Amino acid sequence: MWPWTHLAFGYLLVSLLWRLRARRLDGTAAVAAAVGTQFPDLVDKPLAWALGVLPAGRSLTHSVLVATVVSAVVLYVARRRSHPDSGLAFVVGYASHLAGDAIPKLPAGEFDSLTFLLWPLLPLPEYDGSGPVVANLAEVLAAPAAYLLASPGRLAFLVVVLALWSADGFPGVAGIGRYLTRHTGRRTD
Repeated sequence: MWPWTHLAFGYLLVSLLWRLRARRLDGTAAVAAAVGTQFPDLVDKPLAWALGVLPAGRSLTHSVLVATVVSAVVLYVARRRSHPDSGLAFVVGYASHLAGDAIPKLPAGEFDSLTFLLWPLLPLPEYDGSGPVVANLAEVLAAPAAYLLASPGRLAFLVVVLALWSADGFPGVAGIGRYLTRHTGRRTD
């Protein structure tokens, strides 16, 4: 799953959870969810591909074992700092990332490729390395419209999530704008 797909899937789940809780999703929680959706790749891929300290780009923080510990720590710290919603949003975003990496393998019965979820208790699946990922990413970024239009489901999913984000009032955008203004001295509007 690409970073933007992880982001969209995680936002969908967080937004729906907040609706079930009859709560309004604020900007801080939305940003925490966004960070959670990217967290496993932000840790594992550089440590594996650039530094060589992990065996694969889906290993340490893609493991449910590590995710459980990280999630417990995040929830504890967020609660202690009076931001429990942000902690929960991060955890839901993080869990959505793992689910997003696993779900596409299920219909084909590719259960052997899901062993990363229980690493290091189970061996990692065989990966091709970062080369194919980087080449595929370059193709997608070179022609994003072709990527979106190649799959009606992909485009429909994006439209639904963008509509939901709009209905939620685009949480997170204003806070990022304020942060940039504060740290660059430039207005963002």
